[in-house]
Amino acid sequence: MQTGLYIDGRWQNGAGEIENRNPSDVSDLIGTFAQASADQLDAALEAAKRAQKTWWAAGIQKRHDVLMAIGTELMARADEIGRLVSREEGKPLAEGKGEVYRAGQFFTYYAGECLRGHGDLAESVRPGVEIDVRREPVGVVAIISPWNFPVATPAWKIAPALAFGNAVVWKPANLTPASAIALTEIIAKQDIPAGLFNLVAGPGRDVGQRLVESRDVAAISFTGSVPVGRGIAASAIGNMTKVQMEMGSKNPMLIMDDADLDLAVMHAAGAAFGATGQKCTAASRLIVHAAIHDEFVARLVKATEAFKVGHALEDGTQLGPVVSEGQLEQNLNYIQIGRDEGAELLTGGDRLERATEGYYMAPAVFAGTTNNMRINREEMFAPITCVIKADGYDEALAIANDSDFGLTAGIMTRSLARASHFRANAQAGCVMVNLPTAGTDYHVPFGGRGASSYGPREQGSYAAEFYTTVKTAYVAAGEPA
Repeated sequence: MQTGLYIDGRWQNGAGEIENRNPSDVSDLIGTFAQASADQLDAALEAAKRAQKTWWAAGIQKRHDVLMAIGTELMARADEIGRLVSREEGKPLAEGKGEVYRAGQFFTYYAGECLRGHGDLAESVRPGVEIDVRREPVGVVAIISPWNFPVATPAWKIAPALAFGNAVVWKPANLTPASAIALTEIIAKQDIPAGLFNLVAGPGRDVGQRLVESRDVAAISFTGSVPVGRGIAASAIGNMTKVQMEMGSKNPMLIMDDADLDLAVMHAAGAAFGATGQKCTAASRLIVHAAIHDEFVARLVKATEAFKVGHALEDGTQLGPVVSEGQLEQNLNYIQIGRDEGAELLTGGDRLERATEGYYMAPAVFAGTTNNMRINREEMFAPITCVIKADGYDEALAIANDSDFGLTAGIMTRSLARASHFRANAQAGCVMVNLPTAGTDYHVPFGGRGASSYGPREQGSYAAEFYTTVKTAYVAAGEPA
């Protein structure tokens, strides 16, 4: 495997290096990976500007074929690359494989979008004038992706960027460089113009900041924290750069008194603790009807304690480690914050020892919480969920909507009336009925409201809004001779 940067069609060393270790076993050194200099970033931007025009001129069949080849290879190598994802990020092997396969589906989906019409014809109010509305690429797209889905998240950004004729400069997260290299190697082997796709790793304060301030960047797609997103938006406005951001969340799941409790416990636990709670769609606020509160909580604690926490590559592991020592320290700090606020820790919340030294944590359930506690206001990105008691549906909905965030929201109920009302009134970008809050399809829009998202939606045909610019053309052809 390469460990360098990919700029202007060739691999090269960086100005520095970082170590990458397995969070399941910190003695396992995955490798040392390159970090870019300012000059290397500038070279990538210049190459991207040059290559984008060639790529757009290559036409829709060429773009289709390239994206289809990338997606097909990702799906074919899902086991191999998924193992690498699990090794460096910490998610169980089944989740790692599933992520890579899903990344391939993004590319094959957008291969189809290359061939689909994305324009309109319109009648003019003036006789003899014809109008067409077309979508054209924005130019160079900067992609800044997180560590928690190190292949899937960049895939759902890179694929539409290329499909709609743009060039890409990608800055991946420094915690998961090997996954970024694996995806880049597949893209780099395609017949594309040198400089069309560039991998430029480096610290956010240096490489990332220079990237978002560049006049050569037409659009920035970012997934990460709210503070970083706000900083990117502030930097981008100076150049009027288009911005798309997916940030924090505090997703509610309502458990109503008429819910199927077995199903509710299964979905609540899975949504709260899947990927060790390190996903933006995790169910971190469980708002439970008072009539079934005690029984639900008892079952939830039992289900939580049954999770097998272990090495990500070990058979039977359901929860791997958290991604880093810093993340583990933050998680344990939130456990103490919850206790200090008066919440009751029913289970978990402690660091675990395993056969290998890693960043293991027992999944935690807080009860007796209120919606004004920090553990219910701030995104923890941890295997921690908080139960809030509500006297009825109206109160539960009000609590769910009382948040700065609005990414996903769910309800467990047998009532069609409650489900329909919740779909219409939950202040979230994605609403789930009798399903986990985590788990979305790749061919439909994804995003939220409030502090969760900013700018046009990601995924599906809606991605065209961000990765293209609209041109309206008026033509007076005249009378035939």
